Amino acid sequence: MQGDYALGSKLGGKRVGIIGLGNIGSLIAKRLDAFGCIISYNSRRLKDSVPYRYYPDVRALAAESDVLVVACALNKETRRIVTGDVLDALGRDGVLINIGRGANVDEPELVRALQDGRIAGAGLDVFEDEPNLPAELLSMDNVVLTPHSAVCTSESRSDLREHTLANLEAFFSGKPLLTPVLP
Repeated sequence: MQGDYALGSKLGGKRVGIIGLGNIGSLIAKRLDAFGCIISYNSRRLKDSVPYRYYPDVRALAAESDVLVVACALNKETRRIVTGDVLDALGRDGVLINIGRGANVDEPELVRALQDGRIAGAGLDVFEDEPNLPAELLSMDNVVLTPHSAVCTSESRSDLREHTLANLEAFFSGKPLLTPVLP
């Protein structure tokens, strides 16, 4: 192998902000903690059971993060929770990772932030209008795209089946759904 290779950056010591410290966000935090990352989070409420710093404001979380991971559900409160202001707070060296829902991020603002160098890069597994995505993202060297495939494992399919059955059971017994779907 020959050529010029870009220098990377070690994961240990990075400040990682997680939007959505539910099941998936908690598992991400646990893994990043093992690498020596400094974890902070934003969630619907403070979780006394975790040792991580809580930020009630997403912009403040982004300002204290090197990497911002979006792992929240999509609802009225989280639609476009990552705005241009949040991306500006993340800063020129910041990286956005979205494995939540595409509509959690203001995609046109993300494209502009990447083009203008307002953030360093993005890793995106979800998009607002799947399977379509902004064409500009396809030609950017500072973006890694995957086709909503983070969930494509046999284990996750089994978990999805169990979760669907639990939602059906809740629905037919008049209990609140575990994961209601927005129209």
